[in-house]
Amino acid sequence: ENPIYEMANQSTGGEFVLMGFSDDPDLQMLHSVMFLIIYITALMGNSLIIIAVAVEHHLHSPMYFFLVNLSLLDICSISTTVPKSIVVSLTNNKGISFAGCVTQIFFMVMFVGGELALLTIMAYDRYVAICRPLHYKLVMNWNACIQMVAISFLCNLIHAALETSVTFKLNFCGSNAIGQYFFSKMVILVAFFLDSFIFAFIFASYTHIFSAVMKIPTTQSRHKVFSTCTPHLTVFSLFIITAVFSYMRPKSLSTPSVDLLSAVLYTALPPVLNPIIYSFRNKDLQKVCLAKREWLIG
Repeated sequence: ENPIYEMANQSTGGEFVLMGFSDDPDLQMLHSVMFLIIYITALMGNSLIIIAVAVEHHLHSPMYFFLVNLSLLDICSISTTVPKSIVVSLTNNKGISFAGCVTQIFFMVMFVGGELALLTIMAYDRYVAICRPLHYKLVMNWNACIQMVAISFLCNLIHAALETSVTFKLNFCGSNAIGQYFFSKMVILVAFFLDSFIFAFIFASYTHIFSAVMKIPTTQSRHKVFSTCTPHLTVFSLFIITAVFSYMRPKSLSTPSVDLLSAVLYTALPPVLNPIIYSFRNKDLQKVCLAKREWLIG
């Protein structure tokens, strides 16, 4: 049932064929232009956030430190799949080596897992900031922040290595044609349990946050405090919604076109929208990003 070339597990010389959106040359050109726009938009948006936080000292805080790491992960994750998709559409060269397929899956698992881990850390950061404000500087000190990011990176590196090794030790048979966005069922199963734990942790964090916010006496103050959480909550919701639609929708909604489109949304949409969401909801970051964009254009 696995749509991978049968010699792939016997020799690293095997080659897979990536299935494109269309065999029509005009549509392929349209797809390449569309993906190029998406890719450039994601690179520019996330790069602006990284530059803005790096040069503005008043943005040197744990929240923005995590945001910079999220932007780096977004750049890495979208760079794992989209450039190859652009090349396939432009050249109609759909071949990808066994090593290339392994590498792509390894990095995709690592970066997507890293993003989910980072969103969990950011939820904890907001919990401490709102529910334990007097202990915030003590708990979220720079050493602790760096250690949390480093541990999450190391854990996802190991996780990606294990998932990839297990996936490519399976017996493959059948056609050598695979979708441009591919994940093993075992990866999805393991990810489901990990994601369930992370979702429960974030849900518990926001339950305490909501409770603390509702105790604030004035509506304006409640809105001001909770506004620091809305970008993270929006980004996390976007991540979860696209992931659920990609991997947990009913079989009746599963067709080759829908599968490919959902995978594109899951891998390409968050890196594009995340910087927009954070910039739109954060006036300080918005001002700095606009200034840096004008500087880069000028």
